[in-house]
Amino acid sequence: MARASFSQATWLVAEREMKTLFGTKGFWIGFAFTVVGLFALTVLPTVFGGDDPKVAVVGSASQAVQGKALDVREVGSVQEASDLVRADDVEAAIVPDGAGIKVLALNSPPNSVIRELVESPPVELLEASAVTSGQRSVTVIVFGLVFLMFGMGGAAIAQSTVTEKQTRIVEILVSTVPVRALLAGKILGHTILTLGQVVVLALAAPIALRVAGLGELLGVVAPALGWFIPFLMLGFVLISSMWAVAGALVSRQEDLGSTMGLVMIAVMGPYFGVQFFYENPAVLKVMSFVPFTAGVAMPVRLFAEQAKAWEAILSLGILAVTVVVILLVASRLYTGSLLQTGARVKLSKAWAPAE
Repeated sequence: MARASFSQATWLVAEREMKTLFGTKGFWIGFAFTVVGLFALTVLPTVFGGDDPKVAVVGSASQAVQGKALDVREVGSVQEASDLVRADDVEAAIVPDGAGIKVLALNSPPNSVIRELVESPPVELLEASAVTSGQRSVTVIVFGLVFLMFGMGGAAIAQSTVTEKQTRIVEILVSTVPVRALLAGKILGHTILTLGQVVVLALAAPIALRVAGLGELLGVVAPALGWFIPFLMLGFVLISSMWAVAGALVSRQEDLGSTMGLVMIAVMGPYFGVQFFYENPAVLKVMSFVPFTAGVAMPVRLFAEQAKAWEAILSLGILAVTVVVILLVASRLYTGSLLQTGARVKLSKAWAPAE
């Protein structure tokens, strides 16, 4: 059989990887779970954000609750209001007290009601932001989980590589397909699938925001989401090359755990790092220029309006250069270890053939 060119071989392998994944239930279940999770993270905080406190109001005290975020129930007497409080039908009762009002509660001060009644002082924001801390925290969770999910999805590359080595199919493949094309095809196929899923999520995100009544956030989310996609894709290529090497170093599925530790750190590090430090601008800024964490940290900074466009371009450039370097290293290690069977291949031994 004639040996295919590098580009032809790469695309053939990519097609094979995509068809294989498309045919698995796990792929579709995982993606459906991701879409549902996106809507849940966006909508549930609004749905379960808490109802307005229920209060009973007597007579002239109703003027004090006008325009307040309270669920008001007007009653005819103080006694009737007190009975409602004792029956736990309302959180508190607001009744006239001379020229003012008085709050009746059962056994503890109703702080949520008091906060509504107390006149709030004027607030001047020194660094006004279009997003609240709560909205930023939800965005951190969503970006982090999406990166984590797709990063872990790259494990399929390692598993398919080990399967091919274990069944000796790899020996047939490399007789017609260059080893580097085999690596490139695996990464390309999984990257195309990931890009397709990301596009679907990007289209679903505005719908989820509108359903949650947060349509005004679209103007802020859209630019951050636009940056998140290229950061995520480059980050996925970087992680995928590491997964491929992890799979090539072993010959049995049960041994894969011994080589995936570093990859797991590269996948989970960005998620937990941003979760812990997203409220620390200095640390988050550093993380946004570190290739392994930039994929989440920089879009979060852009969403919070803490970064300029030139910073995002610089960070993306650093990430792109890192991806090229990691791909070259991974290609050498993959080539040197793919056809070696038996015990786990040491990195030094995998590197040796290229010397």
